[in-house]
Amino acid sequence: MRAAVLTEFHAPLVLRDDVEIADPGPGEVLVRVAASGICGSDLKAIDGKSPVARELPAVLGHESSGIVEEIGAGVTMVAPGDRVVVAMTGHCGRCAGCRSGSPAACRSPIRQSQLGRMRDGTTRLRVDGMAAYPFIGIGSFAEYVCVNEEMLVPVPDALPLDAACLLACGVVTGVGAVLNTAEVQPGSTVLVVGAGGVGLNVVQGAVLTGASRIIVADVNPAKLPGAMALGATETLVADDALAETVGKATDGGVDYAFDVTGHAGVLAQAFAATREGGTAVMVGSPPNEPISVLPQQLFFNRTLKGCAGGGGLPSRDLPRLMAMAVSGRLDLGGLITRQVPLEDINTAITSVRSGREARAVVSLLA
Repeated sequence: MRAAVLTEFHAPLVLRDDVEIADPGPGEVLVRVAASGICGSDLKAIDGKSPVARELPAVLGHESSGIVEEIGAGVTMVAPGDRVVVAMTGHCGRCAGCRSGSPAACRSPIRQSQLGRMRDGTTRLRVDGMAAYPFIGIGSFAEYVCVNEEMLVPVPDALPLDAACLLACGVVTGVGAVLNTAEVQPGSTVLVVGAGGVGLNVVQGAVLTGASRIIVADVNPAKLPGAMALGATETLVADDALAETVGKATDGGVDYAFDVTGHAGVLAQAFAATREGGTAVMVGSPPNEPISVLPQQLFFNRTLKGCAGGGGLPSRDLPRLMAMAVSGRLDLGGLITRQVPLEDINTAITSVRSGREARAVVSLLA
């Protein structure tokens, strides 16, 4: 099959037409990829900064949708021909986390797939006779993916697959950070730092909650009009005085602040921009370095929270988000600023790095 392969870090992906993909095993599904968004996590993998992409060769891509091609033994959740989103995780329903009512904390062997391996510890991909590793267990910069059935969520016919792919990562992460992690209350004031693909979905999540003010900050002013189009009430160009600027504009700080940049220093600024009793959420994954927070800020009942993948459960949250998209309450098409075929993926990656794209999507179905 055709796939864009990462053969060395800090280098362009290599388009190959001879990548081997095995038939699905028990509990596994082969999906023909329709579309795959290019996410910041993919760029981190290319740069050698991803904790789940350490082995090469690798097939990147994880924000995807497609059509079920073939099912393995024992699969009951989907059938050939089904239109699906490939979620980043699935839950087993049997481990301690699932049994305690916290399926998002599932620690079953299914989670091995996030390191590019299936339940049996092996990979279904091979390049030049060597094992290759699908990013986050998906590897959707390719014509096909082989994944655990628990990772698949059916897509209604009314939702185009090129838009639906965004639900798998950017949308569920951004909206989920608001609804699941922060639990933003109606009438609240919200700060979103970072107006990229995920940040725009934090904005959409804040709109859904009925937030009274949604302030969006980014170092790139060209990104701010897109935030206004999706519901931001005001914008500003981010700088080192962000916390002070927001504090003055809101009489002491916002109720909720979301850092979607993945920079430790920006997270500290977002936290400092909250009022006493406010909540800051780390949505973007920063490098493994210390975060500097003043103890007095924390003392006055402020909360700092982490958020992996929107803090949600794909089998529960993705159908809800799909229904919102179909009804028009959630704008998916407005997030896509570029669509390219697989052969132009490196050009699209360069454009994403430049900050010109909210979301670039690789389209694989003619």
